[in-house]
Amino acid sequence: MIKVGIVGASGYTGGELLRFLHNHSKVEVSTITSRQYAGQPVYKVHPHLRDSDLVFQDINASKIDADLVFTATPHGASMNIVPEILETGSKVIDLSGDYRYDDIETYEKWYDLKHTNPLESVYGLPELYREEIKKANLVANPGCYPTGSILACMPLIKEKLVETVIIDSKSGVSGTGINPSSATHFPNCSDNIMPYNVTTHRHMSEIEQELNKAGPVKVCFTPHLVPVIRGISTTVHTFLKEELKEDVTSEYLEEIYEGFYNGEPFVRILKEGEMPRLSAVRGSNYAHIGCFQIDQHGRVVIVSAIDNLVKGASGQAIHNMNLMFGFDEKESLDFMGMHP
Repeated sequence: MIKVGIVGASGYTGGELLRFLHNHSKVEVSTITSRQYAGQPVYKVHPHLRDSDLVFQDINASKIDADLVFTATPHGASMNIVPEILETGSKVIDLSGDYRYDDIETYEKWYDLKHTNPLESVYGLPELYREEIKKANLVANPGCYPTGSILACMPLIKEKLVETVIIDSKSGVSGTGINPSSATHFPNCSDNIMPYNVTTHRHMSEIEQELNKAGPVKVCFTPHLVPVIRGISTTVHTFLKEELKEDVTSEYLEEIYEGFYNGEPFVRILKEGEMPRLSAVRGSNYAHIGCFQIDQHGRVVIVSAIDNLVKGASGQAIHNMNLMFGFDEKESLDFMGMHP
């Protein structure tokens, strides 16, 4: 049994961490923090957690007595508290972008922040870095868009089939966080699809960093806000290298993906005629990948679907925790989505 703390537990990702950890047989959640809701029971903020007796506390993160601390804090805030937590001997899984980058200058450019406390970390995508995560003290949980995008693209890059990927992602409104804005106000986002940061979204740099470790590739990424609560649907468009157009078929692509993700507990490769759906992964830690179509010009289309709050955030964080402490990888995460 390990003790776990959650810094910033009042947000959507904090609520999802608590939902999954509630039934974890080897975890006791000892501390949850929130300045705004200090002294209030957790169900006042997360009404679905009424069976929990946890109460929000406003305490310094370095005072948390835990084996592991999840920092569900905004970008720029984590870098100020993660070093203090690590000094206490606790391991950390950070859900912000502060420790995802190999190059601090890249982080500072895309986040427009000065990084004051760089540390060595492991990028927390289990399908790529399982063994490294097992030995890590600090895991940087991937972004939600990068999770769906990297999983959809990586086999193509590993096999050196393409040189450029164009990624079109559509995210539910929960991806913008718990605090409302004019963009997420119901009359503005309902019955609408809104592209934003069409060529400048910070997650493009994170996707490019990880894909380029498998081989040189140019990444073009555009996100959209769609009027659903949960989920990210990602469509990858790319062109096969000219010399490969005659040899690569849809069946071959499906075989590549099945081989690459063979044995992965939370990735499902869909068969011909099946299409990844947000409803099929909603509330679960699964990623569905499919389509594998090639048109007459050699354009390949791959589609992935994840729940942005689970596989794209809290579920993946718990998967990382299970690896770090030698638990069954699927502990507390082993259930299907909620379609329809």
